[in-house]
Amino acid sequence: MKASFTDQRRLLDLADADIAVRRADHARQNPAQAARVKELLAERATHSAELTRRLGERDDAKAELARIQSDVAVVDARTARDNDLLAATSSVKDAQGLEHEIASLVRRKSDLEDGELEVMERLEAAEAAVAEQEALIASVNEEGARLSAEAKATVAEATTRLEAATRDRAAIAASLPADLVGMYDSLAARGNGAGHLQRRTCGGCHMVLSGTDLNVVRAAAEEDVVTCPECGCILVRDEDSGL
Repeated sequence: MKASFTDQRRLLDLADADIAVRRADHARQNPAQAARVKELLAERATHSAELTRRLGERDDAKAELARIQSDVAVVDARTARDNDLLAATSSVKDAQGLEHEIASLVRRKSDLEDGELEVMERLEAAEAAVAEQEALIASVNEEGARLSAEAKATVAEATTRLEAATRDRAAIAASLPADLVGMYDSLAARGNGAGHLQRRTCGGCHMVLSGTDLNVVRAAAEEDVVTCPECGCILVRDEDSGL
C-alpha cells in the first residue's frame, strides 16, 4: 500500500486519538472511587450484621427489665393487699401468716430490685454499643455518599472527554484515505495500529530494529506503507527515524 508522507504522519494523530478514547472510556467505566465504594459496601454489610446483634442484646435486656418491673409491681400489689388484710384482722394466726408472707415479699422485692439494677446497667451498656455501631454505619454511609458523588462527577467528566476524543478520532479518520484507515484499524484491533519510527526504535512495541530490518525500511519509497517486523504496526518515518 502507498500513502503520502502527510497521511502517514497523520496516523500518529489517529493513534493518539485512539489512546485518548481508550483512556477516557477506562476512566468512565472504572472511576478511581469504585474500589473504595465496593469496600465500604462490604464494611456496611458487616457493620449492619453487628448492629443487628447488638440490637438483639438491647431488646433482650429491655424485655428482661420489663419482666422484672412487672414482677415488682405484682409484689407491691400483693404487699399492699397483705398489709391491708393485716390491719383488718383480729386473728393472731392470720396475722402471723400475713406477716410471714409480707416478709417473704420484701425479700422477693429486694432480689428483684438487685436484678433490676444489674439489667439496667446491662441495658445502658447495650444502648451505648448500639449507638456506637450506628455512628460507625453513619460514618461509612457518609464516606460512601461522598465517594459516590465524586465517582459520578468523574464518570461525567470522562464521558465528556470520551465524546470529544471520539469526535476528534472520527474527524482525523475522515481526512485520511479509506484504505489506509482500514489497514490501520485492522492492525489496531490486534495491538498498535501505527508507531513513530524514532532513532531506529518502533514507537508501537519499543523494539530497536535490526540492521537487516532497517535496510528493508531504508529501501522503501517515502510513499510506501511499511510495517514493524516485530509488532506489525505501521511505521511512520521521518527525519528522526535514524535511517
